[in-house]
Amino acid sequence: MPVKSPRNALVVMGVAGVGKTTTAQLLAEQLGWMRAEADEFHPQTNIDKMASGTPLTDADRMPWLESIRDWISEQAAAGDDVVLTCSALKRSYRDVLRQANARVRFVFLHGPAPLIAERMQQRSGHFMPTSLLDSQFGDLEPLHPDEDGVTVDLRDTTHQIVTTALTALNLTNPDLPQLGAQP
Repeated sequence: MPVKSPRNALVVMGVAGVGKTTTAQLLAEQLGWMRAEADEFHPQTNIDKMASGTPLTDADRMPWLESIRDWISEQAAAGDDVVLTCSALKRSYRDVLRQANARVRFVFLHGPAPLIAERMQQRSGHFMPTSLLDSQFGDLEPLHPDEDGVTVDLRDTTHQIVTTALTALNLTNPDLPQLGAQP
């Protein structure tokens, strides 16, 4: 079995509308790591399908997940740690991501469906309609105890979410100012 790279990939996961982008952005800033959005890896056919209100199948998602996995490995080979957003709804999807040549860890943003639906209705410019939220919850498999990650309540503030995640995963960057630190 090949030796894994010492690089890290932190995947902020959960259904649409949980705040993955905002959380990932703040995590990347706190860690000084590169950040990416998994939505940018979707082929146009997937985006069109979701925009029309049709849920993706596992077959639709597999090439997307494989491209994310390969990107993580490329970044690790270049010596970079990364933070990225990805719904990673099922364990089998997370298993694909874990095949990357890096330590892949998860921050699962979890909360009540009505709150998430409300958030989705308030955002603009995203292809994912609120009508697909039920299908995402139908596919969602929370992190298992043997998975490298942490579950965080999305009802906390973004700063609390990030602090909880960094603490639980024992990730800090002593060279960067920490959340809430006074200059």
